[in-house]
Amino acid sequence: MVVKNKYNSWAKKRARVKYNLKQKNRKNLPRLVVFRSNTNIYAQLVDDEKNTTILSASSVDKELKTTITKADGKIEKSKIVGSSIAEKMKKAKIERAIFDRNGYQYHGRVKAFTDAVRAADITI
Repeated sequence: MVVKNKYNSWAKKRARVKYNLKQKNRKNLPRLVVFRSNTNIYAQLVDDEKNTTILSASSVDKELKTTITKADGKIEKSKIVGSSIAEKMKKAKIERAIFDRNGYQYHGRVKAFTDAVRAADITI
């Protein structure tokens, strides 16, 4: 018997979103995955063909530590992480990706993250 709780329902939604993204990804673009915890936000650029992580950025990175500590709140942290991964994508000459919101609603920190990535002329 499966016990219904918040995590199980989120995990089912996450699997459903990933399945649909993989079906739509005909050009084999890298997938930009976002994960948010209560205090931090993490982002990865994943190549699904090779099952490898190409790039990553998070609010606990050492190179972002000085700017993250000056941030007012969690939304500001998300913007900083978004611009950081966008810069890394530009250096790696990756201009398009598929956004995987990982089962989270598209508002708040997730929206701030994607807006920061799109502001750097990355197509999501």
